[in-house]
Amino acid sequence: MQLLLQIITLIGSVAMLMYGMKVMSEGLQKMAGSKLSNVLGTMTTNRFSGVLTGAFITAAVQSSTATTVMTVSFVSAGILSLAQAISVIMGANIGTTFTAWIMVLGGSSFDMRLVVYATIVLAVALIYTKKNANLGDFLIGLSLMLLGLTTLKINATEMKLDQIDAVRTFFDSTSSWGYGSYFLYLLVGGILTFAVQSSAAIMAITMTLCSVGVLPIDMGISLVLGENIGTTITSNIVALSASVQARRAAMAHLVFNLFGVIWVLIVFRPFVGFVCKLWGIPFEPGVRPENGLSPEKLSAILATFHTMFNVINTCILIGFIPLLEKLVCVIIPSKPEGDEDSTLKFITGGLMSTSELSIMQAWHEIHVFGVRTRRMIDMVSDLYHTNDEQNFVNIYSRIEKYEGICDRMEVEIAAYLNQVADGRLSDQSKHEVHKMLRIVSELESVGDANFNLSRYISYRHRDRLPYTEDQNRNIEMMESLLAQAANKMVEALDKIHISDSEFAEMMRIETEINNFRDDLKAQNALNVTGHVYDYLTGVNYMDTISEFEKMGDYIINVEEAIYEKKHDKETL
Repeated sequence: MQLLLQIITLIGSVAMLMYGMKVMSEGLQKMAGSKLSNVLGTMTTNRFSGVLTGAFITAAVQSSTATTVMTVSFVSAGILSLAQAISVIMGANIGTTFTAWIMVLGGSSFDMRLVVYATIVLAVALIYTKKNANLGDFLIGLSLMLLGLTTLKINATEMKLDQIDAVRTFFDSTSSWGYGSYFLYLLVGGILTFAVQSSAAIMAITMTLCSVGVLPIDMGISLVLGENIGTTITSNIVALSASVQARRAAMAHLVFNLFGVIWVLIVFRPFVGFVCKLWGIPFEPGVRPENGLSPEKLSAILATFHTMFNVINTCILIGFIPLLEKLVCVIIPSKPEGDEDSTLKFITGGLMSTSELSIMQAWHEIHVFGVRTRRMIDMVSDLYHTNDEQNFVNIYSRIEKYEGICDRMEVEIAAYLNQVADGRLSDQSKHEVHKMLRIVSELESVGDANFNLSRYISYRHRDRLPYTEDQNRNIEMMESLLAQAANKMVEALDKIHISDSEFAEMMRIETEINNFRDDLKAQNALNVTGHVYDYLTGVNYMDTISEFEKMGDYIINVEEAIYEKKHDKETL
């Protein structure tokens, strides 16, 4: 019964550790998530700043997966080049070593439970009073992570794994094959990390096994090397549905870590011996640590190796980024792709590590949606003014294709946002998702309005309906007003912000469109009865004008949703 309780406690402490890491990462990303995209997009001007950016973001959000997945999506969208993405991924590998040092602190001889329970009280107070609730989430996550680490360490000590013959025999037998043992543990580390999708959990288990004297230090380091390979699988899976460049970025992550594992295996024993010497601990290959050695030092050796390995690997390869770029281009060659306008650019890889980051990615996708609807307005103008029959057919077909793209984008973005809404969201974020769904619907209506306009223009072209010079001037005036409104809409979607003066200008344009439509409607009735043009021409003309006005309504609805979002933030 005692053994069963210890096994359940062991599993529960690992689960608590993994969940704590997740909640802590979510809390940090909620506090900084809205700025991560700008940091990643603007601080990668050269390979060195890219490395620093990747390391900073990963250390800040405690998730290399979040950084690599976001990098892959940015490469897919063309915001980052492949070379920039490789430098960011190198930095992410360095940033993720910070987690190991947190574990060293959490596994110290000091009983962290005293601090943990006090921190939980503070965190719950912050969450329930809704003051700095995100900070409260972070503290809860940190507390659970440290509690999981402490429980794991205490439970492993109480189980006295180093005194269980079966455990000793297993590790002794699998640690006596020289380099064969290193490859075995490397493989096990990679498989376990891929299976549980958490290198932090496997690192914690490795530290625990080494610190209680069950696992030889060089075998523990082999597990750490395997974790570096296993963690690259996530970004490669995410990139499967993305563009060729995104798949190359994910492959560069794998190649980078594989290269590091290869060179470190060549100098493995001297390297491990050097790290052990730094902490004053003798190293003998395949031999368990002697009783009485400090568990904290044994854990610190793993963290030191992890840090040195990634820093040295980055220093070696940072000068060969162009060569690494060429290599992954050979591994994943270019292939003919369909019209990229028909695919999503930012959210093809699925949800980010937290709902907050997913919202940020969805905003980028919505901006792309807005740009495409703006492009349709120019196509409609070209269709109206072209006199070439073949050109007319080509433009009309392109508008029809774009309308289908808009329909698919609405469905896919809305489905993505519904997935996001199923996650842990603050009330503000839930309200934001609601507004985003409204914006997506309005943008799809802008696409429909453009297609309707192309149909009216096609009817006029087919029936050879003669427009007067005044009618043509009025159509051009409407096109100009709609172009102004659409430009401001795209700009607002890019910034996700509208100032009071900008919104006032948008309302002025909307009012001008409505008044202009009313004036033209009255004038059209007079012109038809006065036989300036026939009834069919008048109907087609007013259908076109009315569709322009409807499009203006859809555009102002998008702008109103963004403007309301700004005021919602100011009120909170």
